[in-house]
Amino acid sequence: MTENPTTPDVTARTSAEPTFRYTPALAQEIELRWQDRWAARGTFFAADPVGGLPDGDGNFADPSSSSFFVMDMFPYPSGAGLHVGHPLGYIATDVTARFRRMCGDNVLHALGFDAFGLPAEQYAVQTGQHPRVTTEANIANMQRQLRRLGLAHDPRRSFATTDSDYVRWTQWIFLQIFDSWYDADAVRPDGGTGRARPIAELEAEYAAGTRALPDGRAWADLSASERRAALNDQRLAYVSDSPVNWCPGLGTVLANEEVTADGRSERGNFPVFQRNLRQWNMRITAYSDRLADDLDLIDWPEKVRSMQRNWIGRSHGAKVRFAIEGGQEVEVFTTRPDTLFGATFMVVAPEHPLLDEVPAEWPDGTRDTWTGGHASPVEAVAAYRAESAAKTAVERQADAGRKTGVFTGHLAVNPVNGALLPVFTADYVLMGYGTGAIMAVPGGDERDYAFAQAFDVPVIYTVDAPEGTPDGARTGDGAIINSSNDTISLDGLSVPEAKAAMTAWLVERGLGEATTTYRLRDWLFSRQRYWGEPFPVVYGDDDQPIALPVSMLPVDLPEVPDYAPRTYAADDAASSPEPPLGRNEDWVNVTLDLGEGPRQYRRDTNTMPNWAGSCWYYLRYLDPTNADAMVSAELERYWLGPEHNATAGEAGGVDLYVGGVEHAVLHLLYARFWHKVLFDLGHVSGAEPFHKLFNQGYIQAYAYTDERGAYVDASTVTEETGPDGTVRYVANGVEVQREYGKMGKSLKNVVTPDEMYEAYGADTFRVYEMAMGPLDLSRPWNTRDVVGSQRFLQRLWRNVVDETTGQVTVTDDAPSEETLRALHRAIADVRAEMEGMRPNTAIAKLITLNNHLTSLDRVPRAAAEAIVLMVAPLAPHVAEELWERLGHERSLAHEPFPTADEAYLVEETVTCVVQVQGKVRARLEVPPTISDTDLEAAALADPAVVRFLDGREVRKAVVRAPKLVNLVV
Repeated sequence: MTENPTTPDVTARTSAEPTFRYTPALAQEIELRWQDRWAARGTFFAADPVGGLPDGDGNFADPSSSSFFVMDMFPYPSGAGLHVGHPLGYIATDVTARFRRMCGDNVLHALGFDAFGLPAEQYAVQTGQHPRVTTEANIANMQRQLRRLGLAHDPRRSFATTDSDYVRWTQWIFLQIFDSWYDADAVRPDGGTGRARPIAELEAEYAAGTRALPDGRAWADLSASERRAALNDQRLAYVSDSPVNWCPGLGTVLANEEVTADGRSERGNFPVFQRNLRQWNMRITAYSDRLADDLDLIDWPEKVRSMQRNWIGRSHGAKVRFAIEGGQEVEVFTTRPDTLFGATFMVVAPEHPLLDEVPAEWPDGTRDTWTGGHASPVEAVAAYRAESAAKTAVERQADAGRKTGVFTGHLAVNPVNGALLPVFTADYVLMGYGTGAIMAVPGGDERDYAFAQAFDVPVIYTVDAPEGTPDGARTGDGAIINSSNDTISLDGLSVPEAKAAMTAWLVERGLGEATTTYRLRDWLFSRQRYWGEPFPVVYGDDDQPIALPVSMLPVDLPEVPDYAPRTYAADDAASSPEPPLGRNEDWVNVTLDLGEGPRQYRRDTNTMPNWAGSCWYYLRYLDPTNADAMVSAELERYWLGPEHNATAGEAGGVDLYVGGVEHAVLHLLYARFWHKVLFDLGHVSGAEPFHKLFNQGYIQAYAYTDERGAYVDASTVTEETGPDGTVRYVANGVEVQREYGKMGKSLKNVVTPDEMYEAYGADTFRVYEMAMGPLDLSRPWNTRDVVGSQRFLQRLWRNVVDETTGQVTVTDDAPSEETLRALHRAIADVRAEMEGMRPNTAIAKLITLNNHLTSLDRVPRAAAEAIVLMVAPLAPHVAEELWERLGHERSLAHEPFPTADEAYLVEETVTCVVQVQGKVRARLEVPPTISDTDLEAAALADPAVVRFLDGREVRKAVVRAPKLVNLVV
């Protein structure tokens, strides 16, 4: 609920009006003043070793010092600005960074902007305003909101992916990938096998004859164009005609990761169709094993690692070759080669090349249910291909409804028994997965069984089942049956034994081989958009891509008459992309001298996806002004290398990366791939970009709907309690219904940070967000609860400053034994909670200590300074102000975090709770070694217990020394 909050008067009244009370107005004055001081002094400038950027005093870091690189996931600068849910992760990283800085680490914390993207382009389409204008205005607003929050970023290291200099290095990295190929036999810097190598080395091996071309031709016999094509086929970034995800509603193609499980675009929720188009791809599949295996090297939530493993989808099995009558051959992959004797038909995708030629007539034995009512296989296949092209990938694979398909007229030979198997085409088989063909075993697969039932195909069971087992696919394990020929028998074997035996049999006869397949497909890298990075390539007469020299980078976006990709009816699967860049002929057709004299070339009119800029931004934070390199080797090793990081493991990487779990596959998988290519080529020193990943939860809020179901402004809602205790919610005199969900403009329940700054101050807002609960869990926002965090800071202020005079009230007297014990216990606990990224429990410990200090007549300076230092990462402005008022000239940002004295952590007494009839009636301070008998006697002798018993007999005493006595009367 977002009612206008007021600041309760929690100040004890005195004869004079308190003029130095910690109010929102005073908080704002303090916060703005300290933010200006930090900026002027360069307080949070991260110091590089010599050769990089110095700190605010002009000093460089010791190259052997411990570095700590903390990072937030790249924010997109939305035109709507921030609501209070957005800063949760930013505050968390700021708290951690400030704490680590006080613990002695050299901390780098910066924030840039992922500024290419669809929202700015869509706004440009609607208004005609260049997306750069909108983007820069949004960045300025977000920077204002975040600066007001007091985040300790190094502003020298900020940038946007749309900056021309940043685009230059994004294009440079693309060219590194384009100019590389994957050598599965090469040894990597970390000792592993398989890595990227420069394409020039492959060309040299082809020319020398030390490596044969895949098609067996001699390099010397190839023309220049043929040589270029042969190299392009091996590149890690390549152009190909392949099945892609075409989204007419957005006018662009999408990567698999940008398509939802429902077969629709992640952005806009438009239908997505499979089309064969010529597009850029990244050969991420070459890194499938490394991307899966190296997840064991990094400290990530298991949920995220599982999501990446599942997306990579590594499966072990066998490739089996089926001969097709007429001389062709079809290869399938199966994880269950032990079921080959149960294969009764085959299915190929509608796009499979086997269907480019089909028999003219139906073969003998064709059943009417197989033909789809068509007179010939040619008619049947053509009609079915057209039908499947109009479906999305998910519609094609849907389990619900009748299985569709048609017999192709082809017959395949089962290699284990010579049986002729009808070959169907069905749209639940996708050309982009596996080989685009499957052997169908209806006795062991539910989808195959459903197809067999629909098309009247025999079912042969190869796994035994108890008598009385109902008909249907047997998907569990069991003894193998019905699986033998003259040279092999699997009968009686277990499934694992049968898999191994059958695979060996296939290999021995040249009918197949053991293999591993992956769900992961190569990354579709083209977008038919305007607002993205242009590709740094051109095309010559042979239509092969040619890399531009680095001296011609960056390739900036040209002006175009309009920014809209041509969109179509969302269900127009037959439409084709028309990129906006193609509307500037002078830019597309260009005369260049690329070493062969001036010639005319054609630029690529696609742009890179917005993921390109976010794949490597962490590297640019390290060296943002370097005009000669993406990042210097020295600075990369210092901040990311395994030998310098404060926490990183053997693979190196960012010490702490905080962001939402929604990026578990898209951004994180892509960034890991780019980093590994850069690692193979020697541009980075570690194999992984992000060592520790932390997924923060979300802040949610109540929303309210009227009788029409329309949302009403949550700030107008009041809560009313009736005489019977029932609660109802009222807006403008009308009862409304409450629901719980995300915070957003459409739900009219947004609370902005600006509102919180005005009503409470940034420090109170920071403390409230950190105190709401564990960082990794979602939590509900309630503006009324913010006052609790405000009261904590007001009490802290009063423990140091007289609210009437503004004078510091602390005493130089030594703290009492009790205060010392409370203080050092808090220091130990707060340090442990901060190290574990549990700021909510750290705040609870600080409140306990603060309450103890409040109970004293005057707070000892030693305790006041210690609690101010501990509060500093959470509420830095008020802590800086109190620190200065306590007589310190230097900012506390680099002061040591307090260290507990172990002598005061030893408990000389413990608190024993005394209950009578289950209710607490007394608390005793007793030695931790007290016996049950002595503890019971002490409880019975306590004056409060004696008064309550009032002579009544104690029937039973339950004693759990030293902490509990429960008396039953």
